[in-house]
Amino acid sequence: MGQRSVHDRRWWILATLVLSLIVVVIDNTILNVALKTIQQDLGATQSELAWAVNAYTLVFAGLLFTYGVLGDRYGRRLALVVGLVLFGLSSLLAAFASSPETLIAARALMGIGGAAIMPSTLSILNSVFDAEERAKAVGVWSGFVGMAVAVGPITGGLLLEHFWWGSVFLVNVPVVLLALGAIVWVVPESRDPSPQRVDALGVVLSIVGLTLVVYAVVRGGETTRWGSPAVLGALLGGVAVLALFTVLQRRTPAPMLDVRLFRNPSFSAACGAVTLALFALFGTLFFLTFYLQYARGLSPLQAGLTFLAVALSMSVFAPRSARLVRRYGAKAVCATGLALLTASFSGYQFVTAQTPLALVVVLLFLQGAGMAHVVAPATESILSTLPRERAGAGSAVNTTLRQVGGTLGVAVLGSILAVSYRSAITPALGGLPPEARELAGESIGGTQLAAEQLAGPAREALTAAATSAFVDAMHTTALGSAVIAALGVLVVLRWLPGRADGGQGIPVPDRRKVAVS
Repeated sequence: MGQRSVHDRRWWILATLVLSLIVVVIDNTILNVALKTIQQDLGATQSELAWAVNAYTLVFAGLLFTYGVLGDRYGRRLALVVGLVLFGLSSLLAAFASSPETLIAARALMGIGGAAIMPSTLSILNSVFDAEERAKAVGVWSGFVGMAVAVGPITGGLLLEHFWWGSVFLVNVPVVLLALGAIVWVVPESRDPSPQRVDALGVVLSIVGLTLVVYAVVRGGETTRWGSPAVLGALLGGVAVLALFTVLQRRTPAPMLDVRLFRNPSFSAACGAVTLALFALFGTLFFLTFYLQYARGLSPLQAGLTFLAVALSMSVFAPRSARLVRRYGAKAVCATGLALLTASFSGYQFVTAQTPLALVVVLLFLQGAGMAHVVAPATESILSTLPRERAGAGSAVNTTLRQVGGTLGVAVLGSILAVSYRSAITPALGGLPPEARELAGESIGGTQLAAEQLAGPAREALTAAATSAFVDAMHTTALGSAVIAALGVLVVLRWLPGRADGGQGIPVPDRRKVAVS
């Protein structure tokens, strides 16, 4: 298969990559709507439920970079196929899990497969599209990422209305089989034509460092005890290991990651913009899930349908962002996108329990438009700095930062939400028995559960207090999201290059020809 035939089928290749990508992105959100049912059917504790979610996140984030490097050396299509096979088999195991422990193990295996899929799709895209069309392809890729984030809860809600909780995992299997068939038919193999030896020490250090950092972030968000020895020790240990990894990468003749990439503003500023945007966005989507279901009383399906505004907006604007970049430059487009995010997050200060849902939908639509004008141009900016033969490693850096940014957003902003809610609801819990106060003060769900044990005016008063306290906490958390997005605007305006090449907005270096077979 020659270079020309690859280009002839590049849009079919992109469709196949998007299909492979969607199954991973949806799985990041679909589980949340099934947690209550899983807890009832499997008798899982709150801690076990948390690990069912976090086992995937830990393994996924820890292996992203390693899979990107291995894909460059041994073949990106091979990495994609291996990842899909692992993801499909572990989805089957999760669907029919008979205990919380089996479910946690299956989720960890799904993380191994997902980590191979995500960077492979972006690096294959980079190898089959030239600079002129790549920006449009990245826009389509980014649009489907945003759509999949919103489709996850909707799909989960639909499945749970008609089937058992395992269906949220079983649905992955036919998608995986379809994607595997399409890959065999249309996706070419590509790899670094002059591969370097695998840096075994670098692989180990990157996995350990990333896993420790993500564990600290997840654990800190769960407990809100960021200064505890377990959280602080893991965080400092992870940072130290990654610092050692960076030092060794600068000195080794065959580095996994060329750390000099971060000296390029197109790469480092774009990475920073995407990380900050996802930090703010995922933290906001986290509290909105609770707002819609607990403060507004919507069902999981109704709440999921509300998020369609984000999906629709991203699918409309992301593919068109390339045209704006050519005309105005990546700096202007990314800064505008982050400004839209800042405005939308600030708008939640006007949202209460009685606010028409139309306002929430408008704010979500603005968030989608903002993300479309950040993620697609920033991802293209990152890819434009990478030599095609090392696209896997560079794409994995981008994907890892996206994952860490989203995880940080949920953990840090989730902690702000929890602490703010606890502070606001505590005065209303004085009438509860001492053993019930701790559970009732943890979340709006815990408070409403405690309220169900009361009767008459006391029940109504505690429910109203819970809603009011949550809305106040949501305002505080949304303000944190707005500050993070505004920081992203400053990063982009200060460091991301503007229109440097006659309107493309992104300088594209010379590359060696990638090996495509």
